[in-house]
Amino acid sequence: METKNIYFPKLKDVNKAAATLKEVVAVTPLMLNYTFSKKLESNIFLKREDLQQVRSYKIRGAYNKISSLTNEELINGIVCASAGNHAQGVALACKKKEIQGTIFMPAPTPKQKLEQVKMFGGEFVDIQLTGDTFDDAYKTAKYISDSLGKTFVHPFDDEKIIEGQATVGLEILEQANESVDYVFVPVGGGGLASGLSSIFKLLSPKTKIIGVEPAGAASMQQAIANNENVKLSEIDKFVDGAAVQQVGGLTYKICKENLDDMITVPEGKVCQTILDMYNKDAIVVEPAGALTLAALDTFKEEIKGKNVVCVISGSNNDITRTAEIKERALLYGGLKHYFIIRFPQRAGALKEFVIDVLGKNDDITFFEYSKKTSRENGPAVVGVELEKKEDLSPLIARMKERNFYGEYLNNKPNLFEFLV
Repeated sequence: METKNIYFPKLKDVNKAAATLKEVVAVTPLMLNYTFSKKLESNIFLKREDLQQVRSYKIRGAYNKISSLTNEELINGIVCASAGNHAQGVALACKKKEIQGTIFMPAPTPKQKLEQVKMFGGEFVDIQLTGDTFDDAYKTAKYISDSLGKTFVHPFDDEKIIEGQATVGLEILEQANESVDYVFVPVGGGGLASGLSSIFKLLSPKTKIIGVEPAGAASMQQAIANNENVKLSEIDKFVDGAAVQQVGGLTYKICKENLDDMITVPEGKVCQTILDMYNKDAIVVEPAGALTLAALDTFKEEIKGKNVVCVISGSNNDITRTAEIKERALLYGGLKHYFIIRFPQRAGALKEFVIDVLGKNDDITFFEYSKKTSRENGPAVVGVELEKKEDLSPLIARMKERNFYGEYLNNKPNLFEFLV
């Protein structure tokens, strides 16, 4: 690919963005994390963008873009689409600039994010919920923007947005006391990765930049692998801050040139990382905010003894999602399993199952049974949590030995989706 036809952020423009953001954006800390440093035998630093006022880096691009508009464009108002974090950045920017903004968000957006957008924007924003994904909200927002002649503030595929996000890279280099060997950056639409990687290519070209996506929404990885900005037909929306069906046209070209590697992390691994960060370091992150730390095990040997920066992109996590996060973490770790159990319809069958089939540390976490009077056996859906994943095979063997085993559901997605 010829790079001469690709837009890359210029250092002077990123410095200008940093000056624009000075009164609005916090210079977030670059903190050594002892837990992950010890585990990985490396120096793991966290760039804490979760500590911004809007609890994500998105304020950088949003405010920089809106600050670049003409007076006429500001008076006419703006439109944006967002899964949550960009919306909060836009909302705060609208309030600071005292302009009207209409924000389109997917209908499943966590309530916590909706409330934050309302709080930051106040009377200056109108929230419209539409569709199931960011891409649905994007289509509606673009239609309204074009119809009414309002400026569309793109969440990632815009030069001023990218230049604003690039200030994260500037800060890391200013804060680092030693050379940075690796930077792990989360990728959704690619705005942050595009801006940050461009700054490092200019100022610290030996640093390896690793992009990280959720496995269920690997749009950038697929685009780079196919040498074409493909659109995924389906995505897992769980990591809502980084789940897009198609990355930006600008961001795809930049990331294809700048990223040293583009990897994915299973959603269950992300969930376990969220729990680890909370339990061990009292750091609350959203799923997208845990992506980079969840990726480190993949590079364990490469990063040993190195200086590594992980961008913690946001902390807009809804507490009502905690049960799902724990469930996904247990499933990923091989500790949660669902079965159809065929209980003999006689007194004492359940007692036999609990005493003679379950291991001493196994725990029933889900049980649904309906007695069928005309049948010899009655099926029940049973969820079992294990202490160690190695306990699964002995459990299944005991089920089969005593004729309780019916079916294993974890590997049957059409049935399993009704349970998780």
